[in-house]
Amino acid sequence: MFVTGGVASSLGKGLTASSLGNLLKARGLRVTMQKLDPYLNVDPGTMNPFQHGEVFVTGDGTETDLDIGHYERFLDVDLGRSANVTTGQVYSSVIAKERRGDYLGDTVQVIPHITNEIKARIRAMAAPGIDVVITEIGGTVGDIESLPFLEAARQVRHDVGRDNVFFLHVSLVPYLGPSGELKTKPTQHSVAALRSIGIQPDAIVCRCNRELPSNVKRKISLMCDVDEEAVIENPDVPSIYDLPKLLHGEGLDAYVVRRLNLPFRDVDWTEWDELLRRVHHPADEVTVALVGKYIDLPDAYLSVTEALRAGGFQHDTRVNIRWVPSDECTTREGAARHLADVDAVCIPGGFGVRGVEGKVGAAAYAREHQLPVLGLCLGLQCMVVDVARNLAGLDDANSSEFEATCAHPVVATMEEQREIVAGSGDLGGTMRLGLYPAKLAEDSLVRRAYAEPYVEERHRHRYEVNNAYRTQLEDAGLVISGTSPDGRLVEFIELRRDLHPYFVATQAHPELRSRPTRPHPLFAGLVEAALARQREMQLPVGDLGLVHAEDGDGIAARRPEHGDSDGDHAGDAIDVDGVDGAAEAVPLRQRDGRLRTGVRR
Repeated sequence: MFVTGGVASSLGKGLTASSLGNLLKARGLRVTMQKLDPYLNVDPGTMNPFQHGEVFVTGDGTETDLDIGHYERFLDVDLGRSANVTTGQVYSSVIAKERRGDYLGDTVQVIPHITNEIKARIRAMAAPGIDVVITEIGGTVGDIESLPFLEAARQVRHDVGRDNVFFLHVSLVPYLGPSGELKTKPTQHSVAALRSIGIQPDAIVCRCNRELPSNVKRKISLMCDVDEEAVIENPDVPSIYDLPKLLHGEGLDAYVVRRLNLPFRDVDWTEWDELLRRVHHPADEVTVALVGKYIDLPDAYLSVTEALRAGGFQHDTRVNIRWVPSDECTTREGAARHLADVDAVCIPGGFGVRGVEGKVGAAAYAREHQLPVLGLCLGLQCMVVDVARNLAGLDDANSSEFEATCAHPVVATMEEQREIVAGSGDLGGTMRLGLYPAKLAEDSLVRRAYAEPYVEERHRHRYEVNNAYRTQLEDAGLVISGTSPDGRLVEFIELRRDLHPYFVATQAHPELRSRPTRPHPLFAGLVEAALARQREMQLPVGDLGLVHAEDGDGIAARRPEHGDSDGDHAGDAIDVDGVDGAAEAVPLRQRDGRLRTGVRR
């Protein structure tokens, strides 16, 4: 199956293709997906996040388009290197073959050499365990850059037979307010452009902001030469997870399996209906601040926001994202302005010095005010810098990425990355990329969250916690809760639970392995901690509290006086050090996450 787009970009081809893949998988078919990107970059790894959005890293270490993330989340599969093909990759491969003499003196041309290379990469997705390959062709019909990919798709239909190929065209049907009409002419022109290069779409998905009347569907069917039942309306929906049911209601999946003569079963909606209930009718609601550098383009943090929402699904909770520019959290006042009324904080990854001090400031605010916080990649490094400066007494601590000559480089370049950082190697595709194992510390929050002694997460970084400072950081209360199996690289950190209920970070990118139906444990843990804090804050607050242990024994726990914390509300953490029978040093929480019974004076 090929998915093309017309009239305008950013119509949601990736989500449409992902939703169709989800439906076909629910019908018992084995589905895989692929994205063809027409830009000349070899991969998006060195592209500006403001232009391209996030870089999605696959398990085999490939830096890919964010649509690959949609594919993995909707299909609940792990994809690899062959799932993302760019013009840069294709041309690099063809030129390398020409230099080796593989073409035996032929004049190398777009047709057949470039198109043959594209076809080979499309066909490479086929495997004995695959029934359907869905290939999304990036860009818009009519773009010069997309022409070789469209020609290759046309040739694939010729090679494998028309009965084995399905073309799905996603097009915009705009609504003109003054005339009160939905206009079909842009779609007609888009399909005409597609037919001019030899491709007749089998079905058309019409993106619109309202339902399509039957007369509009009939007109598109007539003018674009497709069956009326193959004209599918796709209006805006409250959640992207509504799309599979919407397309199913329009009959797209049924039309596809009949047209391709595929075996199928009825869709089992049990799991997806429960997901939609949690999406639209959750029992609770929390606000999580996402402190980032690229928040002007939310797609730069797409997997992070979806992982946060999925963490909420596990606890029947809606997660509202508050976008916080890290530049504005450099001062205590700025951090307080953005974070004072949130339930949790997430500090995601990034590159470059801009906004880093704001991420450190956000980590400090969350630590001092007992706000649950989760750091990812650069977020871990900023949280380590905060602990080094404010708990370990290393006032000049920093990362060598941002201050090469700092007195205390608590975060430093990985040994194998030194030459590249010094400018002696290529930047593209040379970071520590892909899936790496980690060993988790006993009785740590991270170990409890995963419930496994060993885990694997995807990485994308050049810097690491400097082992020379590990002892000083641990003496200050930092817990190295996960390392590489040889103990050399710090993979997870947290604060002791008597210092903070959920101050957790990882050098990895766990958001890349989160699924809406299988939330990642670190994000689920953040939401759980946010709910616990939210419930605690709803209780009357006094200077003294009495917390009852689960076995009924009374444990007196002193809250510091208002002046003890220099106005930073550090008193939110209950002092239970040395108290026999205390379940754990977490503010008013039991180990199962429920609120403890409390009596206030």
